[in-house]
Amino acid sequence: MKTFYWLLKREFWEHRGGFLWAPVVTGSVFLVLNLMAIITAEVLGAKHGIEIGGNDVRMMLQHADRGDMAQIGSALDMAMISSMSLIGIVMGIVVLFYCLGALYDDRRDRSVLFWKSLPVSNTSTVLSKVTSAALVAPVIAVVASIACGLLQLVIYAVVLSFHGVNVWQLLTLAHPLQAIGSLLSNIPLYALWAMPAIGWLMLCSSGARTKPFLWAVAVPVVAGLLVTWFGIMGLFNLPPAWFWTHIVQRALLSVFPGSSLIFNDHDVTAMADMDGNNPLGLLAPSHTYGLLASPNLWLGVVAGAGLIAAAIWFRRVRDDG
Repeated sequence: MKTFYWLLKREFWEHRGGFLWAPVVTGSVFLVLNLMAIITAEVLGAKHGIEIGGNDVRMMLQHADRGDMAQIGSALDMAMISSMSLIGIVMGIVVLFYCLGALYDDRRDRSVLFWKSLPVSNTSTVLSKVTSAALVAPVIAVVASIACGLLQLVIYAVVLSFHGVNVWQLLTLAHPLQAIGSLLSNIPLYALWAMPAIGWLMLCSSGARTKPFLWAVAVPVVAGLLVTWFGIMGLFNLPPAWFWTHIVQRALLSVFPGSSLIFNDHDVTAMADMDGNNPLGLLAPSHTYGLLASPNLWLGVVAGAGLIAAAIWFRRVRDDG
């Protein structure tokens, strides 16, 4: 266990630019852009004698019923979690390219020979990289998102307080603890959903002699095109849309947070029924953990485990650059 901990630490220090600084910088840029937008609105409002936002919110709070309060709280919740989408996209890109280079880079610079000389198994090495992609990267991204979201909420509250809005009354309408709990609870589900993509990218990283990105993209895309062509020709009845969604997408895009909400039938149906006044409901464990009942999830986990096993085998038998 101690060896595995140091392997994880090695992965973090070698890739802290992607794992740590990418989400931190993304969140910082997001906050700066929001501050610029707020300052611009305040300056333009002062120049033209227009009060932007504050008066409307103050009047709504004074005459609000329960439904109005729920809408204000939903708006604050959306502002709080809005940074997660941008940080999640950046994290997905980081994980994708990390997996593609995790085993290939060691062979390219021949450092694999040094690492193989140490008393560390190929299984432990590969699993440390899988854990880094499936857990370490999303944990850091979620923490960065939480920090960014809370700062975003405080900034909006402070700005509105300058327009006579009661900050404490406003903050009580938001649900920061629910948002934090929902984001943290979704990390294990992300790890399970991303497993086939992580396994496929790791296999390409360990098996490709050159250009693992080209192999990782070309193989599933060409297979999808062939399935589509066979379907057009009527040679067999495999639906092309099913293949693109459940094979190509899972192999390439499952590393992006939220992809299960888009490409899983259970979540698409639930999204259509979701209450628009409760944006956190889509991230709540009572909803997201319904994914555990989906065969798509577990078939992907099994496929990912098989691909990871193949990546371990390739790392053991191949040390060419």
